[in-house]
Amino acid sequence: MNPTPATSSTTIESIESIIVDLPTIRAHQLAMTTLHRQSLVIVRLRCADGSTGVGEATSIGGLAYGDQSPESTQLAIDTYLAPLLIGQDAGNVNAAMALMNRHVQGQSYAKSAIETALLDALGHRLGQPVHALLGGALRTSMPVLWTLASGDSARDVDEALGLMEARRHRVFKLKIGKGDPAANVAHVAHIKRALGDEVLITVDVNQAWDETTAQRSIAALEQAGVGLVEQPVARRHRAALARLAARFDVPIMADESINGPEDALELAQEAAADVFALKISKAGGLLNTLRTAAVAEAAGIGLYGGTLLEGSIGSIASAHAFAACPQLRWGTELFGPLLLKDDIVTARPDFRDFELHLTQAPGLGVSVDEDKLAFYRRDRQRTAVAVTA
Repeated sequence: MNPTPATSSTTIESIESIIVDLPTIRAHQLAMTTLHRQSLVIVRLRCADGSTGVGEATSIGGLAYGDQSPESTQLAIDTYLAPLLIGQDAGNVNAAMALMNRHVQGQSYAKSAIETALLDALGHRLGQPVHALLGGALRTSMPVLWTLASGDSARDVDEALGLMEARRHRVFKLKIGKGDPAANVAHVAHIKRALGDEVLITVDVNQAWDETTAQRSIAALEQAGVGLVEQPVARRHRAALARLAARFDVPIMADESINGPEDALELAQEAAADVFALKISKAGGLLNTLRTAAVAEAAGIGLYGGTLLEGSIGSIASAHAFAACPQLRWGTELFGPLLLKDDIVTARPDFRDFELHLTQAPGLGVSVDEDKLAFYRRDRQRTAVAVTA
């Protein structure tokens, strides 16, 4: 069935995708890669009535984290999704998403960015924040953890104490999938002892362990007082994940194992995790994120607002979705903007008193800084190099 163009004045007139490369404040180490910059796909949507919306899609380390990259996301938008949506009703977000899902398989990052832009534009037209379009916010702020990543125990402790004194973070994660598991566990235990029982410490293994290593290491982490263990084994090893969840008291969180509501249902049926990490790009948008959250709520599984290290646009979009979730027992990880030296918005998100605070402004509540966008866009940088050469 071919899409039928809308006749409303809110028809989609154009969809533009722009890759920007932003420097980070420090190296960010995961099991599969180390980031020194973050690449974002910025989507700009314009409607016939003059209203506009922005969205963002982000990956971690190109194809190191998953099977979608900024480059493939931009190609999907420009070649397949944008031509499909031009002329369609920008006010009917459900219809636009159904149209994309019917004609384009996968490409959840691209679809999420476009849905975000549609919701942003709709919010501006109606004078409502995006979370109101999702049914309303159950929270106007949410806790945000910070990843300690120097690799030096003393430096990590000092960093955590400084961030607590500044009232920016009081929950800390350590990435422990790379290197010797025993040494990593000892590193975590040292930090936990130094920070004390009042501070929640979580760890992320990024799928790096086999089940035997996970059994041995999680036992030691549990004894050290770690509060949450994220994705200890490969995403497809759901049976192993379920055995670990059944064996230990420390909660086990599924991250790479879960994308949308279908994965959530299967994981819940298999009792494979105690907590689900939500990520709007992996779910294919904010609406599908709420469907995923509803499955977790029905199964009594805790929710955690995850990140793909988005910039301000993607992080705020995620926050709008997380604000509308039925519960958010484990807080969020929306520290992506804080990891960036610079951004492409006029005002960065409001982090204070250990939480990210949501705006009540229409749409996402963010505005693009045109000068910064022009400076960091990848096609401009390549042109400058060519001219110089």
